[in-house]
Amino acid sequence: MYSDLNASNYKYNNTFFNSEFEYILSKIIVCYNLMISDGVKLNNDENLIRDVLYLDYLNDNIVRNKIGLKNYYFDREIQEDRTNGRTDIRVISPNSFVDTSAYYIIECKRLDSKNVSGLSGLNAEYIIEGICRFTSSLYTTYYKTNGMIGFVVEAIDIDKNITSINALLSNAFPQANTMQLISHRLLNKDFDFSYYSIHNKNNNEIIIYHLMFDFQNNIH
Repeated sequence: MYSDLNASNYKYNNTFFNSEFEYILSKIIVCYNLMISDGVKLNNDENLIRDVLYLDYLNDNIVRNKIGLKNYYFDREIQEDRTNGRTDIRVISPNSFVDTSAYYIIECKRLDSKNVSGLSGLNAEYIIEGICRFTSSLYTTYYKTNGMIGFVVEAIDIDKNITSINALLSNAFPQANTMQLISHRLLNKDFDFSYYSIHNKNNNEIIIYHLMFDFQNNIH
């Protein structure tokens, strides 16, 4: 159904984007939009927010069939077989039945308005406990592609916050091995806050996609 990788005329014209994973992410964005239209109430807790997304949308058969996700299976809190990593969301594709290593990983992190430029705020944690899990040996990257979802739990300007995360990547976290800072990448015409970054892992380029889900009005 998909070619594995598609070239793009972005700033780095030698960058190859994974069309299958972009399709999956576009459908996760549909689930986010459904959550907003449904007016879901969420606790200010990373795992609990993820669980609502997973249980009530990604793993709901009615939603999966309606939006075109029935060829993919999502599970959560899975220990990877070959590392010590424990993934927030693992995405199983038809290729996973041929090669059990062929899956995608999505890491979820909360983001708020506190200490956005500091080394102890949630932006820093987004890098340390998120991006760096992909650039180290903690998470595998079979397709040289994985993703992150930022759960925005307080009122912030999301694009400005991306600038703050990029400043931290540039100045404070060399272990993220950043080759290209977080930049816009349109994945769904009804969603403005999708991005990607490029990192070095074991002398290979890997892409991390970033979705920023604004739940500030849904936290209770």
